[in-house]
Amino acid sequence: MARIDVNHIRHSYLPNPRKDADFALREVHHTFEDGGAYALLGPSGCGKTTLLNIISGLLHPSHGQLLFNGRDVTSLSTQERNIAQVFQFPVIYDTMTVYDNLAFPLRNRGVPEADVDRKVRETLEMIDLASWAKKKARGLTADQKQKISLGRGLVRSDVNAILFDEPLTVIDPHMKWVLRSQLKQLHRRFGYTMVYVTHDQTEALTFADQVVVMYDGGIVQIGTPAELFERPRHTFVGYFIGSPGMNVMPVAIDGRTATLGSQRIELPGVPKAGGGAVELGIRPEYVRLGREGMSVSISKVEDLGRHKVVRARLEGREIAAVIGEDETLPAHPKVRFDPAGINIYADSWRVEMGA
Repeated sequence: MARIDVNHIRHSYLPNPRKDADFALREVHHTFEDGGAYALLGPSGCGKTTLLNIISGLLHPSHGQLLFNGRDVTSLSTQERNIAQVFQFPVIYDTMTVYDNLAFPLRNRGVPEADVDRKVRETLEMIDLASWAKKKARGLTADQKQKISLGRGLVRSDVNAILFDEPLTVIDPHMKWVLRSQLKQLHRRFGYTMVYVTHDQTEALTFADQVVVMYDGGIVQIGTPAELFERPRHTFVGYFIGSPGMNVMPVAIDGRTATLGSQRIELPGVPKAGGGAVELGIRPEYVRLGREGMSVSISKVEDLGRHKVVRARLEGREIAAVIGEDETLPAHPKVRFDPAGINIYADSWRVEMGA
């Protein structure tokens, strides 16, 4: 496995980029620790697949340097980097058996046949395909074919990292959960360095120890799932993580008080906000509905089984609140914000609060 250092990497698909907007990857400077499980999460076009392909060697960056365990690999090929990559659509040899698909990368490297057999059989057990070893790959389901792609990475003992580019897109929902669980178990058991690209927050939050949230060609926050939920560093993270996303509304700040229209909201501290647009962000899970607080008008209640999402308007702004499955709303509901869930943003970036 390898520690991967991405040193001030920038990339443009244009021949002569001149401005930030010309770069698909504006600048990334980050370390993926040896044995870590990471997810690159973000919407289409944010630069996550570009970054993954630069790490794998499929793309050469326009600027910057890539290191594996301190060694400069920026100009090396994928094969020279000893990278295994699992793509969105399974890349397998239909005319080969499942066994031979897994044996191929080892035989291609001249591994003795006894070692090939041992490693392939171990890997088939890991990915739960041992009973399919002698069957042709063409007859397998999409999730079984994706397991073969995964197995071809796991079968190699020299691999520095395993990279996944939206590997569960073509898999049905139940099998997505099964394969995510298996990947997590394999990571815990063998400690592979894994980097997983997805636009699906559920995949990212359930797979990764550290989630790298990308937006507009850059990284806006790196953290654990709990950190991304409780303290989104950027309003985009608040919108993108969570269902429903964070409520964000413009406010004026005076000391420990935020003013929203005619309402005054007590803050847990004094925001260290500079100039620019100031906003208050609060997750729906921290919005309390009851008989005390700020008056709201309820527009819709969505019953999602384990909880309900209440859609309302506060001072002309749409706001969402999450309540318990059995919780009932008062005749004239009001809302208050749990101070523990309040975040203040200046020009979309979270600011700290002093005493």
